[in-house]
Order: sequence, then structure tokens, then C-alpha cells
Amino acid sequence: MWPDNPDGYALSHPEREPDLEAMSQEIITFTRRIVAEAQAGGVVVGLSGGVDSSLVAALSAKALGKERVLGVLLPMEFTPAEDIQDAKDLARLLGIETEYIMIQPMVDSFAAALGVNTIDSRARIPLGNISSRTRMVILYYYANIRNYLVAGTGDRSEALIGYFTKHGDGGSDLLPIGHLYKTHVRRLAEYLGVPSRIAFKPSSPQLYPGHKATDEIPIDYDTLDHVERMLFEDGLAAKPVADLNQLDLSVVEDVIQRHRGSAHKRNPPPMVRHC
Repeated sequence: MWPDNPDGYALSHPEREPDLEAMSQEIITFTRRIVAEAQAGGVVVGLSGGVDSSLVAALSAKALGKERVLGVLLPMEFTPAEDIQDAKDLARLLGIETEYIMIQPMVDSFAAALGVNTIDSRARIPLGNISSRTRMVILYYYANIRNYLVAGTGDRSEALIGYFTKHGDGGSDLLPIGHLYKTHVRRLAEYLGVPSRIAFKPSSPQLYPGHKATDEIPIDYDTLDHVERMLFEDGLAAKPVADLNQLDLSVVEDVIQRHRGSAHKRNPPPMVRHC
């Protein structure tokens, strides 16, 4: 639901229900095209038990057939058992093949080789990013050996504020839901039959024990989606966006700063351009 707009700010996205069937078919067509153009046999999806990866797996199975989708579970020792079970249940529901690799020993090897003090709080995020990049390496191993593509599971809500690991969960060959905000991701997942406990589960990259997305993003996803649309699609300034969403101005400015500071994650590496 869009917030009230008593001051008449120009919004390009009036309140409306999304056409979930059209949304689904667009992604299915896109996936088929990208896989065909690459002359690939299918796609690999990292299954976390969360809504993003579950939706990508479901859409991939619809686009390519269940026999051309490989789901790879890559937990750490602290990964909640319910997330692992949800990933397994989702794969069983879709009828797709899976691989299961506990990545804790690999991450521990990196930490030991680098001399990381694992109890130092400053190492938490860098070590978590090593976990994410380890997952990327494994997904590409399976993609390479099968002539598959890696289907990324990132969504627009998180991409716009850089909430992903560069060359980690940000590493993929196609982004089927990269244009969807989290609120639409959840709605579409439910529409396609993803169990509600997964579709509406609190998001978590699980890069360290107890890790939840809401610990790091500035506001809840419903509000974040409104703010991002108003800022980056409607082109409103920070103050009216804060007013419309009844937020402190500093919160909206934080979203803007995250967007600016993470541009390097969304764009190709810059090069010197000759005059």
C-alpha cells in the first residue's frame, strides 16, 4: 500500500495490485532466452531456505523443466536447521536435484591461512564475505562441470542499497528476480506455491550466527521498497520521501548514501577512457 500523499508529490507508481501471472511469465521467458543464448544445459541455484532462492528455483523449474535445475545447499555450522529443512522441502516440492556441501571447513581453512582472529568483531563481516564467496566458487564449479549457468537470487530492494557480497552472492550469470522489490518477491513466491513459512520468512544472508537482514538494513522491507521507488524511480528528494513515509529524514538520507556508496557493486569495474 502506498502511503498517503496529501501534498500531491508526483508519483509514477500509483497504488495497484501487481499482475503476478504476467510477472511470472516475463521471468520464465527471460530465463529461457538467456539459457538458450548461452547454449547452456540448465541453471544452478544456491538454495538457502529463504524466499529469494526459493522463488528463483521455482521459476527456473517452470522455465526449463525440473530436470534442468540443480539446487545446491551450502550451509555453515550455525545455519539454522529449519532453513536447511526448508531448502530440502522446497527442492522436493519442485522435484529438482540437489547437492549438499557443508562449507564450514573451507571457510575455516581460509581463516587459518589468513591468520584471522575469529573472535575479533572487526573480522565478522570480512569472514562472512569469505563465506559468501566460497558459495559462489562452489556454484560455479557445478555450473562449469554441467555446462549450466548460475542463476542469481538477488532482488532489487537489496541491490539498490548494496546489500550483497561483491563476487559472492552478487556473482551470477543471470538475475531472474533482480528487478523485483522484496514485497513483490514474497507475493510472487506465494502465488507460485512456495510454502508461506518460506515466502514470508525474515530474510537472512546467514553470514554469521544469528545474522538477520533487518539488523543491517535501515528500515523494514515494506517501507524500504516505498522509499527506494520514490527516490530512484519517481526522483523525489529526501525530504518529501521522509514526509510521505513518516520517517526521520536521516533514515532516507542513509538509504541514499548506501545507494551511492555501493554503486561499484552494481556496475562493471571502471576503466581509463582515452579522450
